[in-house]
Parts: sequence; C-alpha cells; structure tokens
Amino acid sequence: MPNPSLQQLHLAAQQALNKQAFREAHQYCLAMLKLKPDHADAHFLLGMIAFSMQQMSKALGLIEHASKLAPANAEYYAQLARVQAMLNNSTAASATLEKAIALQPTDALTLDTIGVVYSRIGMHQQAAKYFQRCTALKPKNAGYWYNLAASLRFTGDFEQARDAYEKVISINPQLYAAHSSLADLGGIDASNNHIQRLERLMQQSKSIDGQVHLGHALLKEYEALADYEKAFKALSRGNQAKKKQLNYLIQHDQQLFDAMERAFADYQFDAAKGCSDDQPIFITGMPRSGTTLVDRIISSHSKVFTAGELQNFGVAMKRSANTTSKQVLDTETIAQAMNIDFAELGQTYINSTRPQTEGHRHFTDKMPLNFFYLGFIHSALPNAKLIYLRRNPMDTCLSNFRQLFALNFSYYNYSYDLLDTGRYYLMFDQLMKFWEKKLSDKLLCVDYEMLVAEPEQEIKRILTFCGLSFEKGCIDFHLNSAPVATASAVQVRQPMNSNSIGRWHRYKTQCEPLKALLQDAGLTIE
Repeated sequence: MPNPSLQQLHLAAQQALNKQAFREAHQYCLAMLKLKPDHADAHFLLGMIAFSMQQMSKALGLIEHASKLAPANAEYYAQLARVQAMLNNSTAASATLEKAIALQPTDALTLDTIGVVYSRIGMHQQAAKYFQRCTALKPKNAGYWYNLAASLRFTGDFEQARDAYEKVISINPQLYAAHSSLADLGGIDASNNHIQRLERLMQQSKSIDGQVHLGHALLKEYEALADYEKAFKALSRGNQAKKKQLNYLIQHDQQLFDAMERAFADYQFDAAKGCSDDQPIFITGMPRSGTTLVDRIISSHSKVFTAGELQNFGVAMKRSANTTSKQVLDTETIAQAMNIDFAELGQTYINSTRPQTEGHRHFTDKMPLNFFYLGFIHSALPNAKLIYLRRNPMDTCLSNFRQLFALNFSYYNYSYDLLDTGRYYLMFDQLMKFWEKKLSDKLLCVDYEMLVAEPEQEIKRILTFCGLSFEKGCIDFHLNSAPVATASAVQVRQPMNSNSIGRWHRYKTQCEPLKALLQDAGLTIE
C-alpha cells in the first residue's frame, strides 16, 4: 500500500499476526513506530510476535513497555502476566493479574488469558471462574469450553468437566485433545461409550497428533470393555506415527544420563554452600510411578502445601548456567551448572514459588523428572527433603507407554515406543542407584506396591522422614479437595487401591519383548 496511514498499518499488522505471518506483522509494526514511536499497540503486537516465537524475555520487555504507555489496557496486563508465568515468575504474574482484574475487563479474550495465567500458576479454582465467564460470552468457542473443562477436571468437578468436554466436541470434533481428556474421566461401559465416534474420527484424521489423542481415547474405552487387544492396537497406531514424526533416538536421552553421572562421580557435597531453606519436599521418580499419590498423602498434612509439578528448579538452573541452547536440560547445561553459586540457585528457586508457598511450613514439588536434578537440588537446598518412587518396572513402562504426556515436551519422547520406554527405565534405574550411593540417607525410596499393601506403615515412614507428625488426613488423602493438575487427577480422588498393580498382565503377549529386555538387564519382574 503506497504511503499507508497509521490506522492502515495497524490493521494490517493485526491481520498479519492473526494469520501467523510474523515477518510481515513485524514490518508493519516497525513502520507504525516510525510514524509514532510511542504507539502502545505497536509495542504490544511486537511483544505478541516475540511470544509466538517463544522469545519470552523479548516479549516481556515489549509488553511491559506497552503497558506503561497504556496503563488502562487490561489486555496488556493479562498478556504480560502470561509471559511472566511462562518465565516461572509466579509472584510477578499474580501481581500483574491484579492490575488487569482491577480494570474490570469484559472481553472474552482477556478473561480467557486471565484464566490461562491462573491455571499456569496452579490456581485452578480461580481459573475456572474466568473460563465460565468466557463460555457465557462466547458459547460457540470450543477453546474456551476446553479450558473450562480442564480446570473443572483439576478441581475434581468431573461431571461438569464431562459436560464441558462434550460441548467442545459438539462445536469442534477436530479438537482431538477433548476426546482423550473425556476418556480419562472414565464412566465408560458397554452401553455408554464413544467408540464408534472415535473410530470414525481415527479413520478421517490426517493429523498425527490427532491420531495420538484418539488412540489414547480408544485405549481407555476399549480397556473399560476389557478388549485389550483392540486397546493396544489403537494406542500403538498413534504412538508409532508420532515416534516416526519425532525421529526419536534413545541415544539422545542416554547422553543426559551419562553426563549427570560424570558430573557428580567425584563431587563432594557441602551443605555450607547451599541455601538453608527447608521448606521444599521434592517428590520424584519415573512418571506414572505413584508420585502424585505420595504428593497427595504428604500435602494432606496440615503443615504442607502442594505446589504441583513445578518446572522451576530446572529453569532456574538453566538461567544460572547461562547456556544458550534451547533445551532446559542438556549436557552443556549440566557441565556449566557445576560452577554456579548453589546458595543463589536455591534462593532463586524458593523465590520462584511465591506467593503460593508463603506461610506454609513445607511445600511439595512433585515434578517426576526432577530425579535428574537430585544432585543439584541437594547442593542448592541441602535441607530439602528428597523422595523418589519405585514401581514394578513392567507396570511403570506400560503405564508410561499408555499415558498421553504433553506432545510438545521432548523429555517424554521415549514414551511413544514400549521398548524405548524400557530402555529409558533401565537408565533411570541406574541413575537412581547412583543417587542412592551419593545421597545416602538424604534420599528416601518409596516402593509403590509396599505403600499400597501397608499404607499406614509406609505413610508414617514418609512423614517421619519429612519431620512431620502423623495425621489421619494423610491416610484419607482422597478427601483432600485441593486441585490436582496431573495425569492422576481422577485416581487420587479415590481411596488407596491396587487396581493398577499387575496391569501389564492384561497385555502379556504385547509385553513379552519388554519383559525380555528388562530381565536380560537383571531386573526382577515379579
């Protein structure tokens, strides 16, 4: 357009951003700033471009500047809080949300963003309230219904969550995540299932991620009908396609495990070099090994708050190591992190959990993959409690293979292949034996099967390790009404049971190669 006006450039920038034409949108924004250097929305749109391209630090500065230029714009504050939450700065995100809310926004997009931020920082009940307002304003927007359904699931309102997922599917059946999430809620039997709908969509879908979601949904539904052959077949179809797309090689993960052992092979821990705070209780282990169950037990104690699955420690360590790679954890970051100020790292981690963890004697951080970081965690926070879970290796591997993790989180890429999962488990097993030798009595091993068999005895042992007195509420953990934002959100609202022990026997034929792999490595299966 020849000599476009500021208004024309503004509209063109918005349209280009909506089409994800980021280079074009960027050029229009720069042209706007030439005409008007203090144009708030030009800075804001540049920030949103940076956000879309995962350039969070750049997005933070741009949107922060826009909010200063236009302090009465609630959308700017909501998006600024979103970036702060993505950067694991819950304190700043919470304070910025208050500014957005004080402006009493009424548009659905800003309300949805506020809900997303609340969800990101673990405040799911508040998130649900804003998503409910969104669906009331825009009842035909499937994305708003999906966000509401997820928050309702996390807060334990399963029936309303089920209705909301069905609403998503009625509006947009190609929002495939709704199908897998709905199946996770259970309540499936021969007269009440969605198998025909799922099979039809599976045949129609050309999306690999869609096939993964539909495969997991079919797995759960066929399992409910005890048709394990069809369940495994449906799951494998999507998982195989995803593995091929990712071009995953187990050797990439092997490098991480090897690097961690090398870094700490001759390392001598010195508590004086760390942060003395003793609030955190870290609960780690292979995913699907009982970490959420133990978190629920401990956080049912009157002196403990559950902070959920925090990525904060890994992110804080990455920033302290100051490595340039895109991965939060890689061999370069491990090597560099051996030279950082561990007391500063520990305090940075503690600060990053605020304000949610303030005012509590202890808080739990149950990110399973923190098992990688145990040596660094003990160096940075020598008084923190370290717990890890062990579960039957066959059940652990099958449960990982049949679990739908975040599709864009590369650390779970092993889970799309059952034998890769077995190889990953062997690396985990070796690393945990290494940590047990290095950390000795600073690390508590909890056996999942023993916990189920002797709950009171094991719960008392866990609480004693954490320096906590026994409370009956820890046995009645299923009555805990606090939100749960993990794959076990449904299971941990039920009393302790042995339903998942020995599940692999249902897939005995399909699991024979896995069994041979683990036994050849010297593991006991039964």
